[in-house]
Amino acid sequence: MMHSILRTACMLAVTAAVGLGGGLARADDYPVRPIRMLVPAPAGGGTDVLARILAEGLTRELGQPIIIDNRGGASGMIAADIVLQSPPDGYTLFMVYSGVLTANQAIFPKISYDPIRDFTPIANFADVPNLLIVHPDFPVKSVADLIALAKAKPNGVMYASSGNGVSNHLAMALFEQMAGISMVHVPYKGGAPAMMNLMGGQIQLMFNNMVEVIPQIKNGRVRAIAIATADRSPLMPDLPTVSESGLPGYSISLWYGVVGPRGMQPDVIVKLNEAIRRVQANPETREKLAKLGATPVSQTQGDFAMMIRNEVRKWSDVVKKANIRPD
Repeated sequence: MMHSILRTACMLAVTAAVGLGGGLARADDYPVRPIRMLVPAPAGGGTDVLARILAEGLTRELGQPIIIDNRGGASGMIAADIVLQSPPDGYTLFMVYSGVLTANQAIFPKISYDPIRDFTPIANFADVPNLLIVHPDFPVKSVADLIALAKAKPNGVMYASSGNGVSNHLAMALFEQMAGISMVHVPYKGGAPAMMNLMGGQIQLMFNNMVEVIPQIKNGRVRAIAIATADRSPLMPDLPTVSESGLPGYSISLWYGVVGPRGMQPDVIVKLNEAIRRVQANPETREKLAKLGATPVSQTQGDFAMMIRNEVRKWSDVVKKANIRPD
């Protein structure tokens, strides 16, 4: 009887230790409950749209709901801080756009995280082109027209961004630097509110990703004058690149991927990476991404980690040259 009691007590103690000790997930039984995905942007923006496409696919692949948690603002740092404070058990994921990990450290001297040290790279998901778009009444038809107008009226043109230091701000800062012009930057808390003011005429132009832009181009609420990538998009073959239409050599791209808190179990990372790559390979997912102008990017966890390191170095140089400072 005593041995039975002791054996039962030991089993309860082990169970409690697993439950209270952080309970790092293992791939053989992961996941056993819903997974939260932090999105560093408001609902309705490009990051949110892509996150929901991924979440739908992952729910199918992993057999557990992926719950989207939109936490926009502070150039993605609000969401990043929540992820940093979460246990590395695989039940908190972070859908990032490139600037959150690659430019913020250079822009914000008091940033609370190190993009390399404090996050676990899991998988890249998609690349999305930025388009240079204007309000339909703005009197420019090309990049050359915009440069000429901005030179004639220094600081007389206002452009929007999704936040200070995010991809579309960096895109325009690089544009200004290469063109030798100066415009007024108006940052918003996400792409959706920035688009609202552009469509309302309060702002004249912006770079924004194709995910958010295509529906508004189709309904005539904005007009595209160029694409920021090195090559034209098959989705909009008649739209010239910035480089070919007035600013030779200009090129910038935007990527979206998934990371988690530091310290995740290697086998869980592999399971998530493989699940994301299966989502990317799914014809339904690829069709949804293509309609948005997005291209799936399938990488191993190691390749994704290396890309982040390279991008941190690249954008650190761009930020310094553009003299971008926090608000």
